[in-house]
Amino acid sequence: MKNRLVILAAGVSAMGTLAACGDDSAGGNGVAITATDSTCAVATTAFDPGAVTFTVTNKGEKTTEVYVYGEHNGAFTKVIGEVENIGPSLTRNLNVTLTGGRYEIACKPGQTGDGIRTPISVTGATAAAPTAAAYDREVEIEATTTGVEGADGLTGKAGEKIEFKLENKTGAKRELEIIDPSGKVVAEVETDANGTAEAVVTLAAPGPWTLKIEGAGVSEVEKEFTVS
Repeated sequence: MKNRLVILAAGVSAMGTLAACGDDSAGGNGVAITATDSTCAVATTAFDPGAVTFTVTNKGEKTTEVYVYGEHNGAFTKVIGEVENIGPSLTRNLNVTLTGGRYEIACKPGQTGDGIRTPISVTGATAAAPTAAAYDREVEIEATTTGVEGADGLTGKAGEKIEFKLENKTGAKRELEIIDPSGKVVAEVETDANGTAEAVVTLAAPGPWTLKIEGAGVSEVEKEFTVS
């Protein structure tokens, strides 16, 4: 059964609709990225502004994902584009539009963590306007047999766009609800046992937001975080 993503409010986008996400087609004319379980080799690291296609080949044993990050508040956390679920021996394309500046490419074996990073740079006159960033940052939430990990200390800023990624580390279905300060559920994602699901949420209003995890055989867990 495939993961289910339910959209319950404007400002929440399924990842498949984001213009900066990867293309399922796998051509041979892009800039090669060779990903393994321990390396992330990018064939070219200096670019002119404009559209770029990265052709990602996974030569590792773990399913991987690849991100292009731009700078945000002094760190490379702004997602410009991504391609997920690249299984061993598979090739997929990642299409982005880049303007002048510095970026980082991150390969994430196992589809978790900050990734193996490779810096790239774009110089020259700016070409077409850049594709809008998919989201500002990613927050990984783990549902375990004893509770929730990854939500402690979480904060946000009004207007920030966050991808909440639920990783289910249990043998039963789990559901994540994201609730705004008014008590309204603005997004809901459900995973099968040991599955993953994502939702992109715009933190539209300041105040206390809530992440709620529930599922068969466990008590409901709520984690509050503040949006300023």
